[in-house]
Amino acid sequence: MAKNREPEMPIINILGAGTVVKGEIQVNGDFRIDGTLTGNIQCKGKVVVGSTGKIDGEINCQNADFSGEVKANVRVAELLTLKETAYFSGEITTGKLAIEPGAKFSGTCKMEQGGKEVQIPTATHAL
Repeated sequence: MAKNREPEMPIINILGAGTVVKGEIQVNGDFRIDGTLTGNIQCKGKVVVGSTGKIDGEINCQNADFSGEVKANVRVAELLTLKETAYFSGEITTGKLAIEPGAKFSGTCKMEQGGKEVQIPTATHAL
């Protein structure tokens, strides 16, 4: 007879403000960064960079919301959102991109949807 199990709670990992990490991080759930990370993230869930968060490296995840400073090559399977306080510099490959007014974006973006690739030329934007 199988035991009844409670539904698994989503795993949320946090890198707090004032914390500095150098290295490679692999996460099965979601990951919130309010501190500083120099390195790479492999995340099966959502990566959230808070307004005090800073990343310099590579990010590979399902979804992402950036409010802080990100200098990275980013691969987001579904949706990347650059919030109004975000500063992004680097290369983006994503299914969908949302940029709020006030966000700063400098780099390239390649969108992949339904097997089709749409290339967006290098640009610098302050929205």
